[in-house]
Amino acid sequence: MENELILRKVDESNFIECFNLKLGYGQDKFVSHPIRSLAQAYVYYNQCTPFVACKDNMIIGYVMVIYDYDEETYNIWHMMIDEKYQGKGYGTKVIKLCIDYIKTKPFGKSNNIILTCNIDNTHAIYIYEKLGFKDTGERDDDEMIMKLVI
Repeated sequence: MENELILRKVDESNFIECFNLKLGYGQDKFVSHPIRSLAQAYVYYNQCTPFVACKDNMIIGYVMVIYDYDEETYNIWHMMIDEKYQGKGYGTKVIKLCIDYIKTKPFGKSNNIILTCNIDNTHAIYIYEKLGFKDTGERDDDEMIMKLVI
């Protein structure tokens, strides 16, 4: 469906558009730029899927799902919505689509999903909690580690 928000794997047809995604003022302290994320996806190609979030055939965001074989855990990394499309519920929908993808067990049988979020990013924390993620109490520098069991 054209009006539906969907995830598409990043490939040669859309990776340049990822580079043009922009964060709102001050948000760069919360998420890495897609150039860095795609470099990581390249390095971890056997355990990672980078996606663009598309609405009406326009790329509105980026997210990456990676599997940690040592901990047998899925991770949602570097989710971002372009500043022009923020505040419309797309971040929530992108995370739901990631969860649906992870339920297919693309890399391993784990039911654990981890993500990190800057402790000052209250909007993102609200979204993650709304979707069932819980603060584990662990910290990675200034990021809280959140977990969802599916």
